Amino acid sequence: MTSEPGLLVADTTGPVRGIAVVLHGGRADSHARVRGAQLAVLRMRPFVADLRTTDGLVVAQVRYRVRGWNGAERSPVADTGWALDRLAARFPDVPIGLVGHSMGGRTAMYVAGHESVRSVVGLAPWLEPGDPTSQLAGRRVLIAHGDADRMTSPSASAEYARQIAQVAASVGYVTVRGERHAMLRRARLWTALSTAFTRAVLLGTPPDGSAGPEIAKLVVDALSGRPSLVI
Repeated sequence: MTSEPGLLVADTTGPVRGIAVVLHGGRADSHARVRGAQLAVLRMRPFVADLRTTDGLVVAQVRYRVRGWNGAERSPVADTGWALDRLAARFPDVPIGLVGHSMGGRTAMYVAGHESVRSVVGLAPWLEPGDPTSQLAGRRVLIAHGDADRMTSPSASAEYARQIAQVAASVGYVTVRGERHAMLRRARLWTALSTAFTRAVLLGTPPDGSAGPEIAKLVVDALSGRPSLVI
């Protein structure tokens, strides 16, 4: 096992106004090393590429030391916390937005209490009863889940969204019709939604027509606290 997680940072042109941190998925139990060619890592490349089109937004990718959550070890949580500390030290007072898929979505929820985090996007997140909620106080949260997902539970995500609505600054839950866990059938929707939401929170940039009117409306509604959205 490597002594530290991986952290790849893509700088931006002009002043740094926000940082998007992309978190890949994994497995419930595994101490095998994470490698760049693994599908969970590769699946996040389109999200990184789309986020990088935004001026003023630094995009960072975390690569965990091991592939699994591993029960009480919560392996990716410590790795991501380490990465957030590094980014906060390099870019003081710059707000951070998290974008995570599957296990990465669960990790994003767990580390959202970091003082630099302002927004969280959970894509088909793996969530369980008893996962904490208080760390999301004051955060802007968007959870999106395909209704045909059989790997992680849309109903668990919806229930978690209801719970955190009591503490978060805003919560939007988006049902993506006909979509499975890999987010491939409507791939562009997932990336556009993640980027538009992250930009809106971190940079104060209202969603425009570049991502399409449906995405713009979803982001506006999510930030307004509409609890249940469908696309």
